[in-house]
Amino acid sequence: MGPFFIRSALILACTAIWTAAADSATAQLVPYNPYAETQESLPPVAADGTLHWGSFYKSAAMQQAYERLWSLGACRGTSRAITVPVTRNKLRIDDLPEASFSGVARGTAGTLEGGLVAFTQLGATGDSEAVLVAQLHPAGVTNLRISGPASTACLKRGMAVRLLAEVDEKGRSTAPIRSLEIVSPPKGFVPDPVKPHSPDTVVGEIQRIGDAVITLKVASGKLRRLTLTLSPETVVTAMDATRLDLIAPGDAVEVTGRRWAGDGCMGAGTVFASKLTITKAAAETAVALPGQPDQRDLGAR
Repeated sequence: MGPFFIRSALILACTAIWTAAADSATAQLVPYNPYAETQESLPPVAADGTLHWGSFYKSAAMQQAYERLWSLGACRGTSRAITVPVTRNKLRIDDLPEASFSGVARGTAGTLEGGLVAFTQLGATGDSEAVLVAQLHPAGVTNLRISGPASTACLKRGMAVRLLAEVDEKGRSTAPIRSLEIVSPPKGFVPDPVKPHSPDTVVGEIQRIGDAVITLKVASGKLRRLTLTLSPETVVTAMDATRLDLIAPGDAVEVTGRRWAGDGCMGAGTVFASKLTITKAAAETAVALPGQPDQRDLGAR
């Protein structure tokens, strides 16, 4: 299974798996529909922290066909020829047992909200086995953590970074940046203001990446735009980041989730992941993801 095939399959699956589930959010506003995912909206995270997944459809095409017929006024009887196939097509993900899986990343698609991570599972002896696909929760509540060495080539517009810097009155660094961390601040996070000629920790969002220079947007203070110089020796590290585009083939994967290996699964099984931990491979051995464009100079927003 080549990288291009894996990535194409992941992108297609990412757009199809949750189509019917997304419609269930409006289920209370319409008459009872036996083909809908659920008739009541359950929170994605239960009181005890367990993720609620709802239903998985072994054939997304079959479910969409019945939903379409229902919306047209057909399929409203109780014929077993209709109801039995629909019932058998639906799988309650929450009924599957939770287990742990280890492996090596192969490819990704999407984002924290419903993204996919293909990985080669490792057996008890450490040898590679089947290719599984970790499915992240569409509500973005899967506990995703990406840590380890990266490189300046990993930096992209829109990433949040944390670093130690000193800048002048115009927001330009007074010395090359020695190290920076790719992070994912919590929602509502407001960084400390940046003061000129005061070495301090800076948290900002990358707006532009040029030749050994990055431009950051800072969400507080008078200095909102910083121009920082990098050097060939700048050390880049991912620190509990949550961006799937940081994952590269060869990174170590640890997954806790519910595996489905029957009809409609991806690869040797779809793992509905409640927790996904990625440990980056050494920066000098990391491989760029297939199909990723060069984003070294994307321009300002």
